[in-house]
Amino acid sequence: MKIEAKLFLYGILFFFPIGLIYGLWSDGEAVGTVSIPLVGGLVGMIGGYFALLARRIDPRPEDDELGEIEQGAGVQGTFSPWSWWPLVVAIAASVGFLALAVGWWLMVPAAALSVVGLVGWLFEYSRGQHAH
Repeated sequence: MKIEAKLFLYGILFFFPIGLIYGLWSDGEAVGTVSIPLVGGLVGMIGGYFALLARRIDPRPEDDELGEIEQGAGVQGTFSPWSWWPLVVAIAASVGFLALAVGWWLMVPAAALSVVGLVGWLFEYSRGQHAH
């Protein structure tokens, strides 16, 4: 996680000066002057999280400069290849973006569908009391 933390924390060194330069060159244009430093803050939060996470977990093969590809072999995670819940969430996002063009009333079914999709995706592998 150290390389990811550095990647995002170096973004602070880019976005804050660029935001300052943009604000000076654009005579204080409101949207860019505010949003570019905010992006710097966002990448700083992500980089800070990765830095804290890197201190808690053991070093990974990616963190070793002399690491070999074989060191990363094995199971990388649990994935559900036959899950339909990402499709439900994608449809909800599509309806939400459609609400921006058609009308805000479409945001209500989009929000309801997204809640259903996210809860279904979250509890997909639940067993026992919350099984479905």
